Amino acid sequence: MRILAVSGSLRAASSNTLLLRAAARLAPPDCALELFEGIGALPHFNPDIEDVPHAAVAHWRAAVDRADGLLFSTPEYAHSIPGTLKNALDWLVGGIEIVGKPVAILHASPLSIYSGPALEEVLRAISADFRPEAAIAVNLRGRIPEGFDPATDPACAAPIRAGLGRLAAAIRARRAGIAE
Repeated sequence: MRILAVSGSLRAASSNTLLLRAAARLAPPDCALELFEGIGALPHFNPDIEDVPHAAVAHWRAAVDRADGLLFSTPEYAHSIPGTLKNALDWLVGGIEIVGKPVAILHASPLSIYSGPALEEVLRAISADFRPEAAIAVNLRGRIPEGFDPATDPACAAPIRAGLGRLAAAIRARRAGIAE
């Protein structure tokens, strides 16, 4: 199964992206987790140009469409999600690419108390199947020395594996047509 990982951060040294890269190595054996790295290339959402072909938008929608589920990790800015991530999700509003797909959130900081609910609300509004039981909480606040690998740290790896296992179970149930 394919899980698309999406970081809400554009920073090169993002802790959210670091966690998603670790998640790719910790995914269940039957899962391929792919990090989407193009949200910064998306134009500002504008309904007037929604039907005008744009390569970055087509790439984004196709990646979401191919995925069986999605995993988001995002920083918190001004009590919400970054505008770049919201913009990417706005590009999915008029389509069916994310509708009904199981999605989970990987939290990198216990101090981010607003971004999770804000992202959940947007995901529900675009008809994604938000899975709260698959939420992953890892505390990376102030703990990222050079060369740190969350995939090899038991305090990080264990919750990532557990959350990915629950997300994979939701994807398998959806594929089998089983309502949970």
